[in-house]
Amino acid sequence: MSISKGDSLPDATLVRIGEKGPEAVNLGETLKGRKVVIFAVPGAYTGTCTTAHVPSFIRTKGGFDDKGVDEVICLSVNDPFVMQAWGESTGATEAGITMLGDPEAAFTKAIGMTFSAPPAGLIDRSKRYAMLVEDGTVTLFHAEESPGTCEISAGESLLAAM
Repeated sequence: MSISKGDSLPDATLVRIGEKGPEAVNLGETLKGRKVVIFAVPGAYTGTCTTAHVPSFIRTKGGFDDKGVDEVICLSVNDPFVMQAWGESTGATEAGITMLGDPEAAFTKAIGMTFSAPPAGLIDRSKRYAMLVEDGTVTLFHAEESPGTCEISAGESLLAAM
């Protein structure tokens, strides 16, 4: 069963590159008392993720800021080195989007959002979604039916629903 509106997110440890290399990010601590947007993609450097999903949040980052969102997080089942490089190459990092990896898909599995597409080399990857989380509780949740589609999970759609 996948996560839905009204659910509390499970605690999880994600990873990013910090000043001294890879560092753990405790999701529960990150969300506590804050309004955070999390959007997830099937894979860094993949087509729709790079050409549509990340750019939609770069375009809307200011709108989320205006609505009191404390942080916008991009999540993918990738290692932190890939997430850092991808954030830099897309302009997401410069736009203020936090790029986090879920390298073992532990969080993604815990919220029931995994899928696999072996012919494309994607095993236990994240389905495409976007959600608004307030103090650890999902208040808006938009998931795509197809991993190659970025409509309801785009930054513009989530922002319009707020």
